[in-house]
Amino acid sequence: MKASKIQEKILFSRLKGKDKDAFVKVYDLYLDNIYRFIYFKIGNETEAQDLTSTVFLKAWNYIQSKGIAEYKTLKSLIYKIARNTVIDHYRKNQNVNSISIDGERGNTDIEDKKQDIARNVEIKSDYNLIQKKLLDLKDEYREVIILYYIEEMSVGEISKILDKSRGNIRVLVFRALKALKELIEEENKK
Repeated sequence: MKASKIQEKILFSRLKGKDKDAFVKVYDLYLDNIYRFIYFKIGNETEAQDLTSTVFLKAWNYIQSKGIAEYKTLKSLIYKIARNTVIDHYRKNQNVNSISIDGERGNTDIEDKKQDIARNVEIKSDYNLIQKKLLDLKDEYREVIILYYIEEMSVGEISKILDKSRGNIRVLVFRALKALKELIEEENKK
């Protein structure tokens, strides 16, 4: 489910009035995207589900206590909360390592309904390699790749979420993609 800009603005204004029904629609609208964003950052299906629930609970509490007047878009608010929730998760679990002895993470397929079957077959062969190498990138690069390429956010939206300038985001996207490409090429040489 993808919202139009007008639909998002209507929901945003309804949320300013702390409308519960509007929040339910926001939940339905962003649930899959937030889950995917968190999953690609932490690589664990169960934890991603738990953190996704936490994100929406935090979003509702934030809207109830502080309102959302300082945010220009609904998307930037939800993703900012998701990003901070993942950061909090890593801080709490600094000593917990979710990688097995052989260094492999569990494989879980995430269905992306935006893609057709033929494209899925094409992507499937490189999916595991990209997912593995994405986890090898530094956090800043992994995050910007997920937001830009997987979540298909604009540079402006990402700059609001990460509190960085648009120019800085463009440079980060370029460097992150270059680093990922180098890791994949290095793996293919083996």
